[in-house]
Amino acid sequence: MLAAAAGCTSVYEVPIDTPIQAKLDVTPFSRVHVAGFISGGAEDVDANMETVRLLRSQLRTKSRLRVIEADPLPLQQVARDQARGPSVPGEAPPPADLPAGMAFPEKILDEKDLEAFEPIFANAAYWKKIGEEFQQPLIVTGTVIFRPHQASGIVTQEREVYDQVGRRTVMPVRVYMERKGYILRPKLVFIDGRSGAVLYQESYREERLYPAQQNVPALSSFFEQMDAVLPSFLNTLSTTRVRGSRIMLR
Repeated sequence: MLAAAAGCTSVYEVPIDTPIQAKLDVTPFSRVHVAGFISGGAEDVDANMETVRLLRSQLRTKSRLRVIEADPLPLQQVARDQARGPSVPGEAPPPADLPAGMAFPEKILDEKDLEAFEPIFANAAYWKKIGEEFQQPLIVTGTVIFRPHQASGIVTQEREVYDQVGRRTVMPVRVYMERKGYILRPKLVFIDGRSGAVLYQESYREERLYPAQQNVPALSSFFEQMDAVLPSFLNTLSTTRVRGSRIMLR
């Protein structure tokens, strides 16, 4: 009886389409300005320029907002100028909590070096002025660290094993390995170009390590890691859909 019942069971696949709501309401905006990033780390990758290009490219094809084409802002210099205070009448003043004479690192090598630059994102007067220049868009800015990293230790690898009659099996093997690669730490800040206020911000961390003898170009690793960040970035601005399937029995 059970066998007969099992024989009558049919298996079918049901498509699943789940919407994921946008994190930010962008209906007040018709334009988006990827303004530039304070960046540092690996010298052979311009993380600021590459991030601007990549985000603009994604927005052109996957967002209804019109992408503004303009040179990235020199935010590191702007931050230094703001710390000294306005020197030109009408220039946006620094935020009240920005210490005068703040020491800035000569080079940005890691996340700690970014701390001196962070107050620029709180300067609403500056960002409102930028917004006025570009017809009050949604402004995307932030920080990007892309730096070399290396580690060593025990890792698990899959190894092919053949028995006496040639049958192949794959076995997990733990081996000691030295690896090198890169860490990517972008923080995306979304600013209202009408008021200069920060609307939303989100930080990410990606890491890729490769066998020490494998030569992976820094730019290739940068794009590989940014690919993992892009879906979340796009979901900040628009509703996305997760499509899949579920196996049902009947």
